[in-house]
Amino acid sequence: MKSLLKAALVAAVLAVPVASFAQSQQPVTRAEVKADLAQLRAAGYDPSDWMHYPDNIQAAEAKVAAEKAATGYGPSTSGTSQSGQ
Repeated sequence: MKSLLKAALVAAVLAVPVASFAQSQQPVTRAEVKADLAQLRAAGYDPSDWMHYPDNIQAAEAKVAAEKAATGYGPSTSGTSQSGQ
């Protein structure tokens, strides 16, 4: 019985860092959600059009992603790097 208790305690101690590592990102703020929704609406997303929901939002998300790529917002996806000189 003591060995089972020790094993459970060791498993719990090892699981705590894994659980805290999984939550390393900051939560999204309400303002960020509102800004994202405004971008989607500007790209043609209509939240009240529930009949075409998956296609509607996916098309708007693709349009927003294309606009971000065209304006250079976000990380560079086409570049080169050189090191060790």
